Amino acid sequence: MMARLQCRLFLLWIALIAVSGCRQQRPAADAPYPESAMGVALTRIEYPDAEVPSHDTMFPVEAPRTLRDMSDVQYWNLSLEETVRLALVNSPVLRDLGGAVVRAPDTTQTSMDPAIVETNPRFGVEGALSAFDATLLSRLNSERLDRRNNNRFLGQLGFVQGDNNVWDTEIAKRSAMGTRFALRQHIDSLRDNNPGNQFVYPDDAWTVWYEAEARQPLLQGGGLRFNRIAGPGAVPGVNNGVLIARIRTDISLAEFEIALRDFTSNVENAYWDLYYSYRDLDAKVKARDTALETWRRIQALSEAGRRGGEAEKEAQAREQYYRFESEVQDSLAGRPLDGTRTNNGSHPGTFRGLPGVLVNEKRMRLLMGVTPEHSTLIRPADEPFPASVVFDWGSISTEALARRSELRRQRWRIKQRELELLATRNFLLPRLDVVGLYRFRGFGDKLLDPQPGAQFSNAYQDLTTGDFQEWQAGVELGMTLGFRQAYVAVRNAELSLSRDRAILRAQEQEVLYDLAQAIAELDRGFAVMQTNFNRMIAARQQVAAVQAAFEDDGVQFLAVLDAQRRQAENEAAYYRSRVEYAVGIKNVHFEKGTLLDYLGVACSEGPWPDEAYNDATRKEASRGFFWRPRSRPPVVSTGTSTAVESPFPVQGQLPGPLPTEGGMGPTNAMPLPPPRPLPDDGSTAFIQFSTNDPAGQQFPPPGTAASEVAYRTREFQIDPQVQRAANEAAAILAQP
Repeated sequence: MMARLQCRLFLLWIALIAVSGCRQQRPAADAPYPESAMGVALTRIEYPDAEVPSHDTMFPVEAPRTLRDMSDVQYWNLSLEETVRLALVNSPVLRDLGGAVVRAPDTTQTSMDPAIVETNPRFGVEGALSAFDATLLSRLNSERLDRRNNNRFLGQLGFVQGDNNVWDTEIAKRSAMGTRFALRQHIDSLRDNNPGNQFVYPDDAWTVWYEAEARQPLLQGGGLRFNRIAGPGAVPGVNNGVLIARIRTDISLAEFEIALRDFTSNVENAYWDLYYSYRDLDAKVKARDTALETWRRIQALSEAGRRGGEAEKEAQAREQYYRFESEVQDSLAGRPLDGTRTNNGSHPGTFRGLPGVLVNEKRMRLLMGVTPEHSTLIRPADEPFPASVVFDWGSISTEALARRSELRRQRWRIKQRELELLATRNFLLPRLDVVGLYRFRGFGDKLLDPQPGAQFSNAYQDLTTGDFQEWQAGVELGMTLGFRQAYVAVRNAELSLSRDRAILRAQEQEVLYDLAQAIAELDRGFAVMQTNFNRMIAARQQVAAVQAAFEDDGVQFLAVLDAQRRQAENEAAYYRSRVEYAVGIKNVHFEKGTLLDYLGVACSEGPWPDEAYNDATRKEASRGFFWRPRSRPPVVSTGTSTAVESPFPVQGQLPGPLPTEGGMGPTNAMPLPPPRPLPDDGSTAFIQFSTNDPAGQQFPPPGTAASEVAYRTREFQIDPQVQRAANEAAAILAQP
């Protein structure tokens, strides 16, 4: 009765503990208690207790410069090369200009992403290799015996009482062929009052054995190829072998290269946006100053009561001045609109030509990772390239299909699908394992005895004699009747492979389409730049002629205002076309996969520790002496995707710098001729420039040495991957 009462009290105590653990904590006494417990979680927003490093240098000390305060401006002249270098040094986060780093931080690429993928404990390379690591398992159990034996011959002696202690230890390792090796140790001591015991109670009976076991799959789960693709213990549809993990790392490297390419493209886009905003501001300022001078002249005539100083003319001149003044203000301050960036009409970015020095300067500082400063403004030091650049379509189309990071990423995915299909077909085989085991046993009154006596005096002495040895050999067969899951897994792998191959074909077609668009845009930009240059020269000459005629009362005053307005528009249009042409050259390199080389950016991976190289050398050296597996892992890569620079013969000539007037550009008409056909000397691209003006005068003057510029393009090492890409490009281009 007492035992039942104690049992009920014990169960009641456990129930009270469980109820108290599930009870919701009541809010503090000074806090109002809501009507429902759900209100506490929904109405209170807490701040995380996260340890965040401090970056005081990222916060500006002074307020940013605005349109109201433009005094004491100092300029920081930056070249494009220096801008890209500073952006890469200061930007571990490869941001874009769309605000994704704040809006969607999980999709933002950083310089740490490839390392994060490789060090993933589940899907990384080291995580996949850990399946082949040796494991240690040790168990120690102690048991109290108190039972009645069902034996009528023993009678009252059938009560068995005693202790049983068991200690098992195992070291197991799986090889690359799928073989599981195990070495085990078993020690147990049994002490009971069984009347048939050799050692009378309370003495212990010690049993020791050491055994080695090997289990080799012959069909399903066996082989070097399967275990390196799917990993040991894989199931249909789940592949996490070393080769698959390595491909995931290669895919992450390709994605990082894509993000780095887009980032550098945005840096150059922002650079030329800022360049255009300065040039547009210069044109607007010059037009405003000209309009101010005209207004003052008309106002002076009006005050003197002379002809030409009528009230309507003065009002028109004043309106013209304030119009240009408002355009100067807009061109200086700008508006926070979407500028030139990737995927805004084209993948590398279509030039928007939005004015605004301050807005574009802040945008470029954001990409460079430089804090805004009140006293300094960044000003581009490089000029857009004015010469004609011609690309050979056959060369760049083949280069695009071989070097575009998106295509390389998709090819890695196809290779992953091919390996997964090979591994999945292994599950169509039955499970047939060969098992072998060998054991040494020992038995004795004691486990160890420094003074050994007769047989069975201690277990380890009996073990070392080798009198008791056991072995076991067998074959195990297991299979699922029908292989339904295996067949559907194979079908799924085949469909996934077909899908990725179809996506690659569509990507190749789109890459060639985008490249053709970039080439057409480059040609349009050069032709428009020639036209706008001549328009600008004609507009300047028109302003000079109209003003001279107006002073002689030969033309109407409206013609003067219209000519001044046209001059400002044509100058802005000319520099816009120059920037469009510079962006077009960059876009061609973007589309053919050589933008990083074009900007002098290279990606490199840090070295492994010296111990890793030494360990790999020892393992590779020892592998060739005594055993090499018959099956080899499938080939995954055909080598690095590096390019070899090769200079080409010089074609065309470049004159000296264009004559400028106050930094505003050329002052004499110099139409640029259309591109000449490609030479037949083996070169793939060349640069040329016009050397004559419309009047027939040679420019530069006779006796001035013209600089020769060689346009350096890229060649590839002839390897199977590039040759295959070239064949695919030829097949695509041959399609109607």
